[in-house]
Amino acid sequence: MKNIVLIAFILFFTYSFGQEKVCLASKQNSISLAADQFLGYDSFGYYYSIKNNVLSKNNAKESFEYKNISLGKPTKIDIQNPLKIMLFYENFNTLILLDNQLSETQKINFSENDIPIVANATGIASQNRLWVYNSLTQKLGFFDYLKNTFQSLTPSLSGNLKYYETSFTTFQWIDDQLNWYSCDVFGKVTTLGKVTDFNQIQIISNQEIVFSKDGKLFLQDLKTNSIYTIENVEKSFKNFFYKDQILSIFTNQEITNYKITIP
Repeated sequence: MKNIVLIAFILFFTYSFGQEKVCLASKQNSISLAADQFLGYDSFGYYYSIKNNVLSKNNAKESFEYKNISLGKPTKIDIQNPLKIMLFYENFNTLILLDNQLSETQKINFSENDIPIVANATGIASQNRLWVYNSLTQKLGFFDYLKNTFQSLTPSLSGNLKYYETSFTTFQWIDDQLNWYSCDVFGKVTTLGKVTDFNQIQIISNQEIVFSKDGKLFLQDLKTNSIYTIENVEKSFKNFFYKDQILSIFTNQEITNYKITIP
């Protein structure tokens, strides 16, 4: 009898913990878009995309474009501040700032700076500053684009940056060993955990990520050590964007928006 109870318990334990954790998505709407890459929405509802190295900003009523033939394809585009959009061209060590109509307001060539800078990562920060990771020193710091000055925040960082994201107050990155770190405006570096290998990824909080691997979408919660498969979404996509519980999936010709509830 004891053996039967033990076997039943083992089977129940295996069944319960072997079940795939699922996060269901509910389709909201779709928008036609012919582009090479979808970048996301800003706080005013404009959506941004890249086609043939041209940045486009659109809504139902108007559209704007920016292109720079001499610099080619931007490596990183920061749209978190719709009034000051950043395009980073890593191959040319150059950064462009645009206004809300995608008109160029400033061009920064880090190679011309008094302090040598080879930028590998950039982003908009607060108070007229840019996050800049200088690969020459392997230090993260602030570049004041009004004064053209650079201030290091951290000692030299170990490992190579595999992925990074910025906000006005934090710089977060994942290194080539899949370790996840965050740095605040005071230079305090915090280890957030280790993420799962990915093809594409987006950080959505200081403990959660959305990522794709082998054509599937997942949500990883490092606080609970859980990985959820996101179901009921497009099976074939180029890239995705998450903002305010809306997961936008870009296929060849359209953006499909889904409402997802984080477990």
